[in-house]
Amino acid sequence: MITFREMREADLSAVLENELRAYAYPWTLGNFRDCLAERKDCRVAELEGRIIGHGVSSVGAGEAHILNVCISRDRQGHGFGRALLAHLLDRARLLGAELVFLEVRVSNRVAVELYESAGFNAIGVRHNYYPAAFGHEDAQVMALDLRSELVHGKV
Repeated sequence: MITFREMREADLSAVLENELRAYAYPWTLGNFRDCLAERKDCRVAELEGRIIGHGVSSVGAGEAHILNVCISRDRQGHGFGRALLAHLLDRARLLGAELVFLEVRVSNRVAVELYESAGFNAIGVRHNYYPAAFGHEDAQVMALDLRSELVHGKV
């Protein structure tokens, strides 16, 4: 069974290993250290005592911004990303968010479909947002209104 807990400094080597294996343009150790120092909502997902994923959100003023969602390459495709996203949304609600935003590479169809199935809607594009092999790639900006989720019974 997958469990979630707060990310700690001692987790960063496992977190970074998953990040490096999952993404062509991963976050750096410094990115994760900064998020911990800034008291962002940094979480890890564990399965059988091993960190298999992580998520980072920034929550304040009634809004949350999901900054990073990652499941280790060898555990993708088994619903763990969906469970991690649900956990991050639960945390956002707990911390007082009513709206949740995120950016996702337009080419990352698996992630876009995951976010759409969770109720996120496309609200815009950030042009040339992500580094890519030949320049930059656009980001799809997505939003979820947690208030409408409660009204429509998606939770």
